[in-house]
Amino acid sequence: MRRLFWPAALVVAFLLGVWLRPGVVGADVGSPFENLSIFTRALAHLETSYVEEVDQDAVIQGAIRGMAESLDPHTVYLDPNEYAQLTADTQGRFAGIGVEISVRDGWLIVLGVFEGGPADRAGLQPGDRFLHIEGRPARDMRISDAVRIMRGEPGTEVRVGIRRTDVEDGLEVTLERAFIDVNPVEAKLLPDGVLYLELAGFQENTTRELRRAIDAAIAERRRQGGELTGVLLDLRNNPGGLLSQAVSVADEFLGEGLIVSTKARGGEVLHEAHAHRRGTRPDWPLVVLVNGYSASAAEIVAGALHDHERAVLVGTRTFGKGSVQNVVELPDGSALKITIARYYTPSGESIQATGIEPDVEVEQLDPSLIQRARLVGEHQLRESSLEGHLDGREVAPPRTPERDEPRTEGSDEQPTFADDHQARMAYQTLRAVLADRARRGSE
Repeated sequence: MRRLFWPAALVVAFLLGVWLRPGVVGADVGSPFENLSIFTRALAHLETSYVEEVDQDAVIQGAIRGMAESLDPHTVYLDPNEYAQLTADTQGRFAGIGVEISVRDGWLIVLGVFEGGPADRAGLQPGDRFLHIEGRPARDMRISDAVRIMRGEPGTEVRVGIRRTDVEDGLEVTLERAFIDVNPVEAKLLPDGVLYLELAGFQENTTRELRRAIDAAIAERRRQGGELTGVLLDLRNNPGGLLSQAVSVADEFLGEGLIVSTKARGGEVLHEAHAHRRGTRPDWPLVVLVNGYSASAAEIVAGALHDHERAVLVGTRTFGKGSVQNVVELPDGSALKITIARYYTPSGESIQATGIEPDVEVEQLDPSLIQRARLVGEHQLRESSLEGHLDGREVAPPRTPERDEPRTEGSDEQPTFADDHQARMAYQTLRAVLADRARRGSE
C-alpha cells in the first residue's frame, strides 16, 4: 500500500497543478494546496531520482520536523521514541545525564540540573552552554536531537564540551548515564517556623508532594508547640512543566482571582484559570525566589502570586518563556508539540521574552567568594588579637547572634543559607515581613 502512495502523489500533484494554475477560473490564489502540490512533486522526484533507495518514513518525518521547526523553538515534531521520553519526563523518571535544556541565541544551554544526577555530580551548572555533544557541534542543534543523544542505557557514557561564563577555556566532561528519579519538592522546616520549599519542576505529582510537605511541617510545628510562621518558595532553576500543576500550586496560596489566562492567535481567550477558596492555605507571609532559569510554569506561579500581592519576589529577572504548548498524538505513536497560545499573568501582562522583574533584586554570589569573605573576617587583625590587650569592660558580655544572622538547626556556627546569598537575602526579607506583621498586630 505504501508503494501506491507515490503514483497517487503524482496524480494529486498533476490535478492540483491544473486546478491551481494562475489564470484558471475558480483557482484559489494563495491557497495552501498550491504549496502542497510542490511538496508532492518534490516527494516524487526524490523517490524516482535519488541515487539510493529512499527511506520513505525518514523523508516524511523529516518533512514534518522541518515544518515544525520553521515556526518557533518550542514547536517540534517528536518521533515515537522522543514522545515516549517526553511522557517519562512528566512522570518524573528517565535515564540520562540529569539536565533540563533550552535554546538561547542558537546555543543549547543548561536550564536546570537534577540534584544527585550525573550532571550534578560532574559539576554542571545552570547557564552552561554546550559546545558539543558526543562530538557533534551543539550550535543550532535541535533540542530533540540533543535529548536523544544524552539519553541512553544507564551505565553508558556521554561526552560533552561546555562553555561557562567567566571561564576562559571550554570544559570537557564525561558523564555516566543513570536513572533520574525527580523529586519535585524538597522541604526544610527552619527553627523559627519558616518552611523552605524548593520546587524542581512541575510534573504530575508536584502539587501532591507540595501538599504533603506543608501538612508534615504543620504537624511538626504542632508537636513543637508552635505554628507555621511563613513560607519561602524557591523556584530558581525551575524549568517549568505542566500548566495544570502550576495552576494548582498557585491555588494553594490564593483564595480567589485569576491565576493565568491563555490567548491564541488574534487575542482569542482559550482558557482562564481561577483560584478556589476551598483548600486555600492560611495567609502566611510568603517570599518567592526566582532567577534567570525560572521558566514557563514557574513564571506562572511567580506572576500570579506577585500580581495578587500574595508574595514578595526576590532574586533576578526570570527566563521569559510565556508560550503554551499542546501535544497532539499522531497515529504512528509520534506527536506534534505545538505552541498554541501565550499566557498572561492576572494583571494582563505577557512575559514572553521579557520575564518577570522581582520586587527585590539580588544577584547570586559565588559560594567561594562568601567563604573567602568569611575567612577574612575571622582572621582580621583587631586590638583583641594582641597579646595582653586591655579589656573594654570588666566583664565581657556573652556574644549573641545578630537578628539577621539566623542559625540552622543543630549548628551554633553557620547562619541559615550561609553559602546561598540569594536564599539568605530572601529569608531575611521574609523575617522582615514577619517582624512588620507582628509589630502591626501589637499596635
